[in-house]
Amino acid sequence: MMPGKKQKQRLHRSIKLAKKIIIKDGGTPQGIGAPSIYHAVIVIFLEFFAWGLLTAPTLVVLHETFPKHTFLMNGLIQGVKGLLSFLSAPLIGALSDVWGRKSFLLLTVFFTCAPIPLMKISPWWYFAVISVSGVFAVTFSVVFAYVADITQEHERSMAYGLVSATFAASLVTSPAIGAYLGGIYGDNLVVILATAIALLDICFILVAVPESLPEKMRPSSWEAPISWEQADPFASLKKVGQDSTVLLICITVFLSYLPEAGQYSSFFLYLRQVMRFSAENVTVFIAVLGILSIIAQTAVLSLLMRSIGNKNTILLGLVFQMLQLAWYGFGSEPWMMWAAGAVAAMSSITFPAVSALVSRNAESDQQGVVQGMVTGIRGLCNGLGPALYGFIFYIFHVELNESLENDIGSSDHKKTEINSQQNTIIPGPPFLFGACSVLLALLVAFFIPEYRNMSARSSSWKKHAGSHGHAHNPQLPSEAKEPLLQDTSV
Repeated sequence: MMPGKKQKQRLHRSIKLAKKIIIKDGGTPQGIGAPSIYHAVIVIFLEFFAWGLLTAPTLVVLHETFPKHTFLMNGLIQGVKGLLSFLSAPLIGALSDVWGRKSFLLLTVFFTCAPIPLMKISPWWYFAVISVSGVFAVTFSVVFAYVADITQEHERSMAYGLVSATFAASLVTSPAIGAYLGGIYGDNLVVILATAIALLDICFILVAVPESLPEKMRPSSWEAPISWEQADPFASLKKVGQDSTVLLICITVFLSYLPEAGQYSSFFLYLRQVMRFSAENVTVFIAVLGILSIIAQTAVLSLLMRSIGNKNTILLGLVFQMLQLAWYGFGSEPWMMWAAGAVAAMSSITFPAVSALVSRNAESDQQGVVQGMVTGIRGLCNGLGPALYGFIFYIFHVELNESLENDIGSSDHKKTEINSQQNTIIPGPPFLFGACSVLLALLVAFFIPEYRNMSARSSSWKKHAGSHGHAHNPQLPSEAKEPLLQDTSV
């Protein structure tokens, strides 16, 4: 008993020290202005712009480091990263509900961007740190919780769409800029530039981003125990099964994002080799797709949410995703890829619509937990998707072994090695598999209840808050079975 008490005392002292470090002067927000959606947008843009610059150099370093089974190793690296993200996302979300968003924005951005300078220093350490960085690669989870803190329910779909559109905007020019600079000045300059942008993002969070979580939403005592059951991803999944709405949403996210994650991991090289796109055409393709995605996730998403509702917007996005994956699977001409890319931009409305539905049904003090759960499932897909796509390519003998010895940014068209895929009826078998997976997601999404009665939920939340006190107080046994989301179908 005595050693246990000593450990608890050490834990309490550590928590008090963390409180002094993370929130000074009794939790006074520090930053420029009041918390706003623009703070979150800038954080997301800088982080993914830095990584977008490394699109071409990463492919070169990956091939040079693992000349054999390149995409198998890519799947393994991304698989470890995705698994760690799945395990850590609910914990980080739960801790941000208690300790505030700013500290965890800083933590996630720092460790997610930590591998960037290692690309040219030590490729082996670069890929190793990428794998380990999955523990903190959940920036979207904290950002969505940040947005939920500062927006009203009717504003969140538009806010989430703006955040997702910012992610697309960061990829409009960054891959092209990275390839252009790498072709003229070499990849070392690209890595230095990406590192500088990552440092700028960290400094922006430290100096400019204010805390969004109200002080009244935090526990009165930092020594109060955190619900570690909520932070445990497997316990959270068991708890998800007790709530039909969360279960349906999570299954939909898994089935729809699994093929999307696999597509991101291999589509760049697929266009280069199978569809015979030049490097310049690929960067233009990414830019056009990014611009169309921005339009879809802002103006189109807002219009659809007002006209047809949250659930129907999700269903429509899944239909577009299924069509674009089927088109990628059967398409054998470059123009088909461009047409399917336009459809793919419309499919990008799905995730912000899902995030809005989750946020509207979650309690105000559990936004981080629930968003962390959804982001964790996406992290699991980021691990399974690349490996699954690589395995399906291997089964159907579509070899992705393009020689990358020459500079990707060169203006000369390089000769590509075309294998037995020329004689294949389906040029892209993994994409067709993805279309089938999204079809299942569409069937599951039909059963998600539409959010209807806002006033009823508000009054029920007030009753819940009045009867149970603060959400971070120790839970009674009778509270353990309470679902994370309110099932609005009742």
